[in-house]
Parts: sequence; C-alpha cells; structure tokens
Amino acid sequence: MIKILNSLSVFILPIIITSIVTYGIIKKVPVYENFIEGAKGGFDIAIRIIPYLIAIITATSAFRASGAADTIQNLLSPIFDYLKIPVETTIIMLTRSLSGSATLGVLGDVINQTGANSYATKLAAVITGSSETTFYVAAVYFGSVGIKKFRHALMAGILADIVGLIAAIIICRIFFL
Repeated sequence: MIKILNSLSVFILPIIITSIVTYGIIKKVPVYENFIEGAKGGFDIAIRIIPYLIAIITATSAFRASGAADTIQNLLSPIFDYLKIPVETTIIMLTRSLSGSATLGVLGDVINQTGANSYATKLAAVITGSSETTFYVAAVYFGSVGIKKFRHALMAGILADIVGLIAAIIICRIFFL
C-alpha cells in the first residue's frame, strides 16, 4: 500500500496542473496570459507584505536571542514538571503563534536533545501540527489586502492556538505516556 501511495504521490501534482491547463484550453481561456497576470498580482502582494514579515521575523529573533524564551522556560519548569509536560516544549509553545520557521528550528533542537522517539519530541511535533502561526497569518493575509483592524480575528486565532495546544497535550498524554 505504501509503495502505491509513494508512486501515486509522484504523479499527483503533474496530473493536477495538466488537468487545470487542459480545462482552461477546453473553455478557451488564455491560460498562459492569466498565469502571468496572477504572477504579477502575487509579486505586488509580496511587496506589500514585506514590512509585516520583517516585523514578525525580527520579533521572533529578538525573543529568542534576548534570553526571554529561556527565562520563561525556567519559570514554567516547576509547573510543567508537575503537569508532566516536557520543559523542552516550552519554546515551541511560545514561538508557534509567531513563526513557523522558528518553531521548526526549535523542533529540530528538541529532536537533537531528546531523541526522535522521546515523548518530548512527539509532543513538540503534535503541538507544531495542531496550531497555527497566527501572527504571521494575520500579518500576511490582512496586510496583503490592507486590513489594519484585525483585533478580533487575532484573538480568535490565539484562542484556537491555546485550544490546539491543550488538545495536543491531552492527546499525547493518552497515546504516548
């Protein structure tokens, strides 16, 4: 079954692209011209969101480099020990809402420190998969269309991240402890 899925996965993207182009040709849509227009629009959006991306990347880097993440980790370690949550996952919990790339870097650190099959690694991976880069998404999507008031959407995103975090801890405790 795995061999079939691996073989199929190689062909999925070319099949999808070919299907879209074929459908466009059948409907007499200028496929290439529309593709170029879309690429131009994407470039314009990229230019508009660069300041938001720089702000998020700078904030995440400053948070980690300042030692604030380590201080918070040390402060929370007694509580996490009591709750049987590996302290190595603290930084992932803190950075996931800010930056996916920072979280993946921290996940790599957790894997290197605790091993690929450790409970800390499994919990860190589930946390990474069960939450979103809320601030990044808000900056990119709202910044690309010029929305400046996104307070309620941001609060809903943070609440969803907290619920995902709690669910990840509970599910990992059930399946991996």
